[in-house]
Amino acid sequence: MLDFKKLPLDAQLTALLDGEATPEQRQELEQRLQTDDSARRLYDRLRHGADFGKRRLDDILKEPVPLALVRSIKSVQPPKAPAAPRLSRPSLKLAPTGPQALAAAIILFVAGCGIGYLAAHSRGETPAAQISEANLPSEPHEWLDDILANQRLLARQPRHLVEVPASQAEEISNWLTTAVGVAFRVPDLGTDGWTFQGARVVLADGRPAGQLIYTSADGDIATIAFRKDSQPADSEDFKEIIRDEIGLVTWHNAGTSYVLVGPSSEASLSQLAMQIATAI
Repeated sequence: MLDFKKLPLDAQLTALLDGEATPEQRQELEQRLQTDDSARRLYDRLRHGADFGKRRLDDILKEPVPLALVRSIKSVQPPKAPAAPRLSRPSLKLAPTGPQALAAAIILFVAGCGIGYLAAHSRGETPAAQISEANLPSEPHEWLDDILANQRLLARQPRHLVEVPASQAEEISNWLTTAVGVAFRVPDLGTDGWTFQGARVVLADGRPAGQLIYTSADGDIATIAFRKDSQPADSEDFKEIIRDEIGLVTWHNAGTSYVLVGPSSEASLSQLAMQIATAI
């Protein structure tokens, strides 16, 4: 069995952070932290490193799944069944003992804390060369979240999709241009299987946004939303995002943000967005 006291101090402190120390070991380490300044500094570095690593992992898990990845997963064919059953061989099971599992857990946790600490420490050493996240220009996620929420609402009320129907084309043009402040043309997507149903105005991140709403023969709903913005001219165009069953393609032109919202299973969303960008 591993002698806990013979482990390096950082491994003992990592076990304390991970809750792997016994009550006696915990009490002994806490008493040492009260009297040993170097041990306390090492403990603080490990704790900050672990916190930093957890936050970075949480940020990565919150990032949206790329639309191309979801489509590639859906396109994978299931494996074919084997022609004849194969003889199974006895498998060798490796069951680590309790001390071995504890040692492996401590080693992995120490490695994770070390990586987090080094990353955080490297940031702290070069403040002049780094730019804080608070000073970076934020992406306009808020208005996309509002447009996405509105799309989900439309899907629940297919009989009330629009405020002004497609038959009142002149009213739609005058109304949206005045309310949103953006001149536009209604793209004809009939050859792509989408029928224009009409328009509405919604609030997206506190600003008015126009919506042109289309439906397919299968009952799917696609929306072209646009609003005035202050994004730089070199903003990334035709960026694909997926939120569960809904896909979004965003672009920017002449002080206006656009987004095409439709079913994520529609493989031609990006091509359709490029077509719309030239027509609208």
